[in-house]
Amino acid sequence: MAVIGRSVRSALRLLASRPLTKNAISRGYAEGNEMAFTFAAPNQVFYNAANVRQVDVPSFSGSFGILPKHVPTLAVLKPGVVTVLEADGSPKRFFVSSGSVTINEDSSVQVLAEEAVPVEHLDASAARDALSKAQSALSSASGEAAKAEAQIAIEVAEAVVKACE
Repeated sequence: MAVIGRSVRSALRLLASRPLTKNAISRGYAEGNEMAFTFAAPNQVFYNAANVRQVDVPSFSGSFGILPKHVPTLAVLKPGVVTVLEADGSPKRFFVSSGSVTINEDSSVQVLAEEAVPVEHLDASAARDALSKAQSALSSASGEAAKAEAQIAIEVAEAVVKACE
């Protein structure tokens, strides 16, 4: 085991000491203050390659912020709020039920949502009613599929209620 550790460390030192080739990509701190952003759901396109400063997304691996020159990433969205800091500094908030976020090497970002709606269009009392109904459905669910569906409905309703706060 120690032999493997030494081999890996020496290989890493060798790679780290090599100069960058012209095809290698060097990433650093964000130099520009904008990035190309596309955000769409089946019912609407919210942004189409628009320049924005930052995007905050809820993912199953944790919520995170995206700035220009973010490391390329692919993540699955969980129910929650996507916040977009536009080029002029104004924040826009959208509730998403699920979807994906892709951050490319050229710093462009795509968010594709199953469902998305501006937070100001959400109805807090309807969200609380939906949560109550989903909790009732879970307590009365008999099969595994019904329990799973009710649990998903609870997760989404809780996220909507939280977004309305």
